[in-house]
Amino acid sequence: MSDPVFFSPVRRIDAAQVAELCGASLGNPESAGVEITGIASADQGGPGDLVFLEGRRGAGLLPKLRADAVLCTADLAPSVPAGIAVLVTPRPQQAFALIARHLFPDATKPGPWFSAVAGISPSAHVASDAQVESGATIEAGAVVGPGAMIGAGAVIAPTAVIGPSCQVGRNTFVGPGASIQAALIGDRVIIHAGARIGADGFGFVSGRAGLEKVPQIGRVIIQDNVEIGANTTIDRGALGDTIIGDGTKIDNLVQIGHNVRIGRSCAIAAQVGISGSVVIGDYVMLGGRVGIGDHLTVGSGAQLAAGSGLMHDVPAGERWGGAPAQPMKSWLREVSLLRGMAQERSRRKNGNG
Repeated sequence: MSDPVFFSPVRRIDAAQVAELCGASLGNPESAGVEITGIASADQGGPGDLVFLEGRRGAGLLPKLRADAVLCTADLAPSVPAGIAVLVTPRPQQAFALIARHLFPDATKPGPWFSAVAGISPSAHVASDAQVESGATIEAGAVVGPGAMIGAGAVIAPTAVIGPSCQVGRNTFVGPGASIQAALIGDRVIIHAGARIGADGFGFVSGRAGLEKVPQIGRVIIQDNVEIGANTTIDRGALGDTIIGDGTKIDNLVQIGHNVRIGRSCAIAAQVGISGSVVIGDYVMLGGRVGIGDHLTVGSGAQLAAGSGLMHDVPAGERWGGAPAQPMKSWLREVSLLRGMAQERSRRKNGNG
C-alpha cells in the first residue's frame, strides 16, 4: 500500500512565472523555463523543487544544495551550484510562502472534511430559528444553537458546536470539536480543532464558604482574518468583552483570560498564558510559554522572548525577556554575569583559579 498524499500542487509553473509572481529577478535567464512541481526545505530538496535560502544557515547549505530553483538573497546568488534556477529577492522566505500558497491553496485554509457540496448535513443538528446563509456548510455531527447565525462560505466541521445567538462570519472555518459560546466571530477566521471560545473566565472572590463565583456576562469578539490554533481557549469577558484584533494569529494551546484586548496583526506562539484584563497593542510578538500577569499593558510593536514572565507594563516597541521580564539588554547582561560567576566558581572548585 502506497503512502497517501494529503496535499498536491494544483498547477505547475516555471522559474520565469515564479519571478513574476513574487517580484524576484532571475539570476540566470537561461533557466526561465525550468518547471517547478513542488516545494521543499533547502536541506531536503530534489528534482522539480523550489527552495529558499537566506542568512548564515542558508550559506552553509549551498555546497550540497539539491533543487531545480532557489529563492535567495543577492549575496548568496553567486554561490548557487550550476544547473539551479536562481531567483534573487531581498526576502526569500516571504517569496517562498507566496509561491507555496499559489501551488498549494488547499493547505492554506482548511475546508470541509466530508461535504463536497455546501449545505447542511442530514446528521447535523441545527436549531429551527438559526440562520444559515446559502453557501455555508454544516457537517455531520455539528451543532448550531438557537438564534445562531452562520455566514455564506463558512464551514462548521464535524462535532463543532456553535452556541445560542453566536455569530460566525462569512468564509470562516470552525474545526472539529471546537466550541463557541457568547461570541461574535468575523469573516475569514480560522478556528482549529478543539478550540474553546467564550467559556466563562476564572472569576472568583473569597466568601464565607470559600471561593464564590463571579458571573461572567461579557462576550468574545474575534475580528476578521484571525487564526486560532488547536486547543486554544479564549474566555469571555466578565463585564465587558474579550477582543481579538484583525489579522492576529494565535498558536495552539494558548490561554487568553477574560477581558483581554489584543490588537491587530499580533503573533502569539504556543503555550502563552495571558491573564485577565491585559491590553496588548498592535503588531506585538509573544514567544512560546510567555506568561503575562493580570491588568498589564503591552505596547504596540513590543516583543517578548520565549519563556518570559511579565509583571510590569512594556512600552511600545521594546524587546523584553527573562523571568521576571525586563528590557532585553538588561536581561542579556544579567545572564552573561551569572554565567561568568558560575564558570569562575567551577574553576575555583576544580583548583584552576
